[in-house]
This record gives sequence, C-alpha cells and structure tokens, in this order.
Amino acid sequence: MKNNKKKYLIALIVLVLLAIILLPKFLSSTTKDNAGFTGNKPDAIVSVKAHIIKPETVDNKVLTTGTILANEEVELRSEVSGKITKILFKEGSYVNKGDLLIKINDSDLQAQLRRAESKVKLAEEKEFRQRQLRDGNLISQEEYDNTLGELNVNKADYDLIKAQIDKTEIRAPFAGVVGLRSVSEGSYVTTSTVMAKLQNLSSIKVDFSIPERYSTSVKTGDNLDFKISGSSTLFNAKIYAIEPKIDPGTRTLKIRAMCSKYYSDLIPGAFANVELNLKQITDAILVSTVSIVPELKGQRVHLFKNGIVVPQNVEIGIREETRVQIVSGLNIGDTVITSGILQIRPKSKVKILEFN
Repeated sequence: MKNNKKKYLIALIVLVLLAIILLPKFLSSTTKDNAGFTGNKPDAIVSVKAHIIKPETVDNKVLTTGTILANEEVELRSEVSGKITKILFKEGSYVNKGDLLIKINDSDLQAQLRRAESKVKLAEEKEFRQRQLRDGNLISQEEYDNTLGELNVNKADYDLIKAQIDKTEIRAPFAGVVGLRSVSEGSYVTTSTVMAKLQNLSSIKVDFSIPERYSTSVKTGDNLDFKISGSSTLFNAKIYAIEPKIDPGTRTLKIRAMCSKYYSDLIPGAFANVELNLKQITDAILVSTVSIVPELKGQRVHLFKNGIVVPQNVEIGIREETRVQIVSGLNIGDTVITSGILQIRPKSKVKILEFN
C-alpha cells in the first residue's frame, strides 16, 4: 500500500516538473503566432500601395450584342386559301417589285368575272338608251336614276370579283432576293402558310440594346462599330432609330442602326458584337479594379487618411480592362489603397510604400 502511494507521488512530481518546463515554451509560441496575425493588433502597421485620384480622360464605350437584319423582310403568304397553279420564281433569285411570284387557282372567280362583265355591258347599254329618253322627256328622271343605280351596282360587283382575283396572285412587294420555298405546284395553301421569304439586302440593319443608364448619352446619328462571328472585318453603322421606351423587363433601351453599304459577309439573323462610342469623358475618376471591394448593397474602397484606413462606399460606372470609373463617392485628391486589401480593416494603421 505504501509502495503504491509512493509511485503516485513520484508520478505527480514528474507531471508538475514537465508542466513547469513546457508551459513557458507553449505561451511563447502562442504569442509569436498572434504577433504574426497583424490584423488583430491595432498597433501593427501594414505596408500598402496607393493611388491619388486625379481627373482622367476615358472613352465612353458600350460593348453589347446585337442581331443583323435585312433592310426589308417579308413572309410570302396568300390572302385566300386555294391550290397553287404556278410558281414563277427561282429560289435564291433576285426579283423586282411587282413581279408575279405565285399564282393560286382562280377559275371560279374568272367565271364570275365574265358574268359580271356581261351585266355591266348590258347595264351600260340600258343606261345609254334611258339617258336619251330622259333628254327627250320621254321618261321621268326617277326611271333614269334607277337604271344608273343598277349600272353602278354591277360595276361594283365587277370590281369586287377583280379584287378577289388579285388576291390569288402573290407579287413581290419590293425588290429583293427570294429565299427557299416551302410549297410546290399543286399544294393547297391557307392564309397561314408561309410559302417563302423575300429580303431586301440593299442595306443592312443592326438591332441591339444598351443598359438604361446610357439612355441619355445616345442619340440618332451616332456611329458604332460591329463584328460578326467568323470574320475579322470591322463594320460601321449609324444609329437612325431609338425605341422611345425602356423595356421594364430587361431595363434596356432598344436601338437600330443602318449599315448603308452592302457586304456579302453580313447575313440577316447573324450575331453581332457591337461597340458603341458615346461622348468622351474628360474628368473621369478611375481606380484599379483590385481596389474595389464588393458588398451586399454595392461596392466600397479603402481610403488613406492621416495614416489610417477609412472605408468609403462608391458607385461604379464604365469598366475598362484593369480600371473602373467611379461615378460617386470619391473626390479629386483622395488617396485610394490599391494593395493589401485583405490585410487591412477600418482604422488600421498603414504605411504607403509606393504610389501607382
């Protein structure tokens, strides 16, 4: 029993000695680790780089995407239902305005037209005789008026049938290139059948949209450049129409430009990368993109004031490759910290090593 107590006493003494020896080393290591994390020591000075704000010139460019359109485009449809009797165009060929492209069966209307024509002829002869009798006071004016009214009704019937026959003829509404047809002779078509498409390629249009914040900076007559996939050529166009309303769903403004010169590379429906040059800004405030810290409700930067860090909320505008425009929040002469962003916090002490 005495031996066990003696063993326990010796073990306890050994543990106390080990604690006395190791505790100072552990505390020293912890102190060094804490010293290495400067963010927790308010007296630690962080070395950073900074930029002094001054007015700069920046090209106000808007990069967006658009779609190539033909100068004029129409789907060829019939105003009446019926069977196609003739197709008078070649796919992919050029046609002139007014050319007959497709003819729909009108045999029943032609018979009605001949009948109406005969009625008009008889009514005209009757009106001529009645007019002579009226001039000789052999019939009353009322009898003549009835005959004249009958003639006018027959002429109106004739014109109505002729108009119905015209609807069986699909003519080119403008000069252009007719595309691939989707019907053949003998096909029965309705008013919803698209038989082919006609496009005027004398000039090309570009449709695109820009964010609403640029809506007051763009106007008709402004020039733009655009490229298409598969081509390194830079094409030019001029804005000729602007939608008078901002789309509430996308918050964008729709714009249409005209490329007056025809290029074979520009095919309607193609995707276009548009670069719109707006008014040049001569007093812009620009900072490095690495100095911008995103937040839940916006962005902020860190300012250097009297040797300490002061956070400042900002509103950004035009973005360049390495810089971004500050619309509000900064003034000329402010010093913006551009490095060591992760090591600093509000009211941290900093030392500027270099200005950039």
